[in-house]
Amino acid sequence: MMWLDPRYFILLSPAIILGLWAQFRVRSTVATARRQPAPLSGAAAARHILDSAGLQDVAIEEIPGTLSDRYDPTQRVLRLSSENYRGQELAAVGIAAHESGHALQHAQQYALMGIRNMAVPAANFGGGISWTLLLLGVIMHVMGLVLLGIIAYSAFVFFQVVNLPVEFDASHRAKLQLVQLGIVPPEEMYYVNKVLNAAALTYVAGTLQSILTLLYYLMLLSGNSRRN
Repeated sequence: MMWLDPRYFILLSPAIILGLWAQFRVRSTVATARRQPAPLSGAAAARHILDSAGLQDVAIEEIPGTLSDRYDPTQRVLRLSSENYRGQELAAVGIAAHESGHALQHAQQYALMGIRNMAVPAANFGGGISWTLLLLGVIMHVMGLVLLGIIAYSAFVFFQVVNLPVEFDASHRAKLQLVQLGIVPPEEMYYVNKVLNAAALTYVAGTLQSILTLLYYLMLLSGNSRRN
């Protein structure tokens, strides 16, 4: 369906180009920031940020993978990839601080994070089943299935849209904490800012792609409705 329709690629081309650029920026900025030493490891920086906020009960765990870092609000655990858990450079500290920002959001009951967390099950289900419903609906010419697919995918788009300000806010909190706690001198925040800003671009690209994909699905629904 989509892969045979040139309209899909034309419509999504801005998001695709932005996504490729964002991935390049992430790789290049992280590589540069990994050459800049930091006074603490990523794990130690995260521990300092969490303890300073009274979150001694939030654990920090080392996990495998590259850039697999995340905060788990259900378990209250900050999980850092080995390179960022052990790394004592500005890239590791910046990424660890960003994930710590999510823990601060959770503790301070940041409203958008609560909405995002509630939307996760519907987003996961909708993102997984929407393509199947859309494909069956187009093949079988059953507009009800196409509509259900669009509704399901809309849950994923909603999650993406809400997640965007959550990620920006976590980075903002991270930058403030790194400077206020003296973990990174202000003159060295340039490298941290570059890493976190590049990472933010990937979220912007992902959100844009989901919105444009939803627009394409609506075009399909409209086109098939006219033919029927």
